[in-house]
Amino acid sequence: MRYEGTIYRPPSEAYSLIVQVTIGCSHNQCTFCSMYKGKKFRIRPVHEVIRDLETARGHYKSVKRVFLADGNALVLRTEDLKVILMRIHELFPECERVGIYSAPKDILRKSKEELKTLKELGLGIAYLGIESGSNEILKAIKKGVTSEEMIEAGRKIIESGIALSATVISGLGGIEKWREHAIESAHVINAINPQYLGLLTLLIEEGTELYNQVQEGTFQLLTPEEIMRETHLFIGGLQVGNCMLRSNHPSNYVSLHGILPQDQRKLLFCLEKAMENGEDYRDEFFRRL
Repeated sequence: MRYEGTIYRPPSEAYSLIVQVTIGCSHNQCTFCSMYKGKKFRIRPVHEVIRDLETARGHYKSVKRVFLADGNALVLRTEDLKVILMRIHELFPECERVGIYSAPKDILRKSKEELKTLKELGLGIAYLGIESGSNEILKAIKKGVTSEEMIEAGRKIIESGIALSATVISGLGGIEKWREHAIESAHVINAINPQYLGLLTLLIEEGTELYNQVQEGTFQLLTPEEIMRETHLFIGGLQVGNCMLRSNHPSNYVSLHGILPQDQRKLLFCLEKAMENGEDYRDEFFRRL
């Protein structure tokens, strides 16, 4: 297997075979993200990807899951993704699911028929970084899409039969827009109704535009207590069905998990207890991406 640079994957892909089909992220402009700043984006030739898969087959007895990296592998032409997925099926008949990072623009570029074909060939889950439902915040962080486009992209994935794991970043609106961030993010999640919802908490990384804004004082970070208040408002506004919520990433101050809507009251109670007992927040030293 050949890897270039640091490899990132969702927590749920911890035991997956990770294969880079792209290097870096084609957008790579988000003000908060440092993940791919050291990489120049390119799409790997399909034959290189196939060679990596063949190498992996020789090393691993059983591969239940495969994850296609880097930042937004769905940017590949559908025909190339079909070739890769078919080869995965041939080499790893035991594989139960293929996952992929997907940017909203890449989803919107593909027809529903194309996505359905990818589903039939084994693409089981797509990870979509929604980050915020506020158009003002999306513009400020240079996400490159509106909340309306985000909703369209999320629905398109689900309607194609591919499971969707959506991510929202707590604290991304700062002090000035925390309420808007919570309310509008809940609105977007409700409109999409993803099967999985992950909450991360904003971490400021050196070398990002947002880091500079914090240093200049133009962006004010939320305290752990304020993050809890924002999260309480966000979860309280969710109206989704059979959605697995996880807020157990190392960036989070408090670990949460449950199924919505049945666990909504329990999750809100956990947040209320956390605000009463603030000493239980994860220390800043241990918060990581």
